[in-house]
Amino acid sequence: MDFDKEKFKNSIRTRLKRQYGKNLEEANSHDIYDAVSTTIMDHIQTNWMATRKEYEEGQVRQMYYLSAEFLMGRALSNNLINFGIMDAVREALCELNFNYTSIEDEEPDAGLGNGGLGRLAACFLDSLATLDYPGHGYGIRYQYGMFEQRIENGYQVEYPDNWLKHRDPWEVKRSDLAVKVLFGGTPIAEKRASGKVAFRLEGAEEVTATPYDVPILGFDTKTVNRLRLWEASSENGFDLQLFNDMHYNRAVERQNSAENISRVLYPNDSGPSGKALRLKQQYFFTSASLQDLVGKFKRDHGAEFKDFPKYNVIQLNDTHPVVAIPELMRILMDENGLGWEDAWLIVTKTFAYTNHTILAEALEKWPIDIFQGLIPRVYQIVEEINRRFVADLRAKYPGDWQRQNRMAIIADGKIHMAWLAIVGSFSVNGVAALHTEILKSVELADWYDLYPQKFNNKTNGVTQRRWLVSANPRLAAFITAKIGHGWEKDLARLTALEKFADDPASLDEFMAIKRENKVDLARYLKESQNVFIDPDSIFDVQIKRLHEYKRQLLNVLHVIDRYNRVVDDATYDPVPHTYIFGAKAASGYRRAKSVIKLINSVAERVNNDPRVKGKIRVVFVENYRVSLAEKLFPASDVSEQISTAGKEASGTGNMKFMINGAVTVGTLDGANIEIVEEAGEENAFIFGLTTAEIQGIELAHSYGPQEYVSRNPRLSRVLDQLIDGTFGVPGDQSFRELYDSLLYGVDGQRPDVYYVLADFESYAAAHDALESAYADPRRWAKMALLNVARSGKFSSDRTIEDYVRDIWKLKKVVVE
Repeated sequence: MDFDKEKFKNSIRTRLKRQYGKNLEEANSHDIYDAVSTTIMDHIQTNWMATRKEYEEGQVRQMYYLSAEFLMGRALSNNLINFGIMDAVREALCELNFNYTSIEDEEPDAGLGNGGLGRLAACFLDSLATLDYPGHGYGIRYQYGMFEQRIENGYQVEYPDNWLKHRDPWEVKRSDLAVKVLFGGTPIAEKRASGKVAFRLEGAEEVTATPYDVPILGFDTKTVNRLRLWEASSENGFDLQLFNDMHYNRAVERQNSAENISRVLYPNDSGPSGKALRLKQQYFFTSASLQDLVGKFKRDHGAEFKDFPKYNVIQLNDTHPVVAIPELMRILMDENGLGWEDAWLIVTKTFAYTNHTILAEALEKWPIDIFQGLIPRVYQIVEEINRRFVADLRAKYPGDWQRQNRMAIIADGKIHMAWLAIVGSFSVNGVAALHTEILKSVELADWYDLYPQKFNNKTNGVTQRRWLVSANPRLAAFITAKIGHGWEKDLARLTALEKFADDPASLDEFMAIKRENKVDLARYLKESQNVFIDPDSIFDVQIKRLHEYKRQLLNVLHVIDRYNRVVDDATYDPVPHTYIFGAKAASGYRRAKSVIKLINSVAERVNNDPRVKGKIRVVFVENYRVSLAEKLFPASDVSEQISTAGKEASGTGNMKFMINGAVTVGTLDGANIEIVEEAGEENAFIFGLTTAEIQGIELAHSYGPQEYVSRNPRLSRVLDQLIDGTFGVPGDQSFRELYDSLLYGVDGQRPDVYYVLADFESYAAAHDALESAYADPRRWAKMALLNVARSGKFSSDRTIEDYVRDIWKLKKVVVE
């Protein structure tokens, strides 16, 4: 865009006066942030309106990505980079005596997501706009993020993530597009003039869904797509009579009940009320989104609903939005008069489903009583979908009652949302080659046998604009100096870096950049957590959601073993090593929270033991989030990708590490396999049981963790230290459940469900090899640079092109 620096500065002055009644001298950093963002939004609006006009006049097919979370991160830097005005804005702020970094730090991370599911959605939106494809997101405008994590006495403590404490300058409220979403009530059948029967709800709770639109800018293009987020409220939620009668809490019950729907991301669902709130969230945003889409279609095309799939394709990001399938049936039949067959044909041509998990327990299932009570008409439709589907199964597999029971959408008192997604979608994709093969051969084998044409793989990717251009500007500048521009929109061009892998000067420059990034991270941790780390040590990093299958426990057990070796053997002199963890555990996930306590207890002992000073340090970074990740990935030497083989669908953190020059230590799981294929086995450290080996063990029921403990005294000692007071006080049993889960099993599970003990020895050996490689600076530098050079496959741009080619069938729309 054309940028007039003087107009920009004058705009800031004007907005400070209008919004805050301040001049530049009186303004604080947040005032400046708000004024800068609002000024940039004015420029964005021009392209945003032009994009919308192109889509409407061209009557183009558009894709809508329905997701319970969008982990967007901060918007300011990303928008300035995509607009191409970052340097100019920095310069303008400097002339006004403001530091850009301090201004950027005023922006909170949007509390709209938590893990890889939401971050993938954010990357996809960036790539869609960058590639000039008409694709948008639909989700919930959560008032609070999942939680702000603080570590107190080693324990995770959850505080409200009040990210909307100040207004969000990047959103536009669209009250004119609000819709009503109904819960509860009684479905009443009515015969229409056409002779068709339709249903209305009587006595339902009415919730208002108000959209807030967030612009999604493409890089080096005028395309601006949209993320539409819904906020819940009650139009008649305040009862003045009750208030005047001094029943103050009762007077706002309906309003609070409605607002709770969009109050918090992923509320604790360990009890029935939490489960009901989760389902309300899912139905709320899917119903509002579909009403929005159907209303737009009718305004543009009238009632020719057979053309709805021609102009709309909806991607369901995991099972959270799958209730959209019966909801679209309801809208088409009850509100627009279509018959079942016509409506079902439209639905099955509109939806595509992405599966994000191999864990059978993570495939959502809703108790019938909760589902039927909250959305009774939708439940009736699910019953009919199930009745018709089971009839088809009986015709295709006569007498195979076990298969029919396994595949029934409604079974054992629950509604199987993944099954509903497969039946109601025209495409079902996994997110890494291994993941998709496991779905086809194991977890969804029945479904692959029934619908082989629906299944396909779309390996995940990440946007290099966020994770390299923005997060690691030093490395981005190095790349551009070596191979020129163009890689920002075509990451495959990074292969041109390979010719520098044996150039000593280039390798020295590359590693100097890594050290500067490590110094930056060390400074940040000193200022934010009063933690001191050595930039000349290996920065060994595991940052991801805390779950047992991701095996942060394996990592910390190995740290304990390494600590024991240093203390016991005066001749053992490892390369200085800093182990960095960052993770949030779900508020109701007890054992995951125990792992966080263990990591912090180990850190407390190790970091205060003079015998290991300068050799081992352990750090847990608080409140892991996108803006913190942008500091961690560029500074990392080692990428810990150590999930149990066959359990991680894909992962995207592994890709962010790779493009920032970290070397992977990992299992052959998820996208790790493809990363190793691209980088070369010699440029990674692979360990552990394979998926096939684990499947064989489980088929034979032959796993005995005690066997691994009895033959490995080091492992046995580490386990004993969990319960002997080494990491606490004598008699402290804080980690007894972790100990029991590994050796005896807890909660009805067998011991060591995720093969931590089986992989321990192999993991330790991989770390020995890793340290040996790091001790050879030239070898390590080459490995790291080749990881960057061979990371081109893992751009979300490539992933989006795959979706467009095979599923969405979109055409580029270039905004002039």
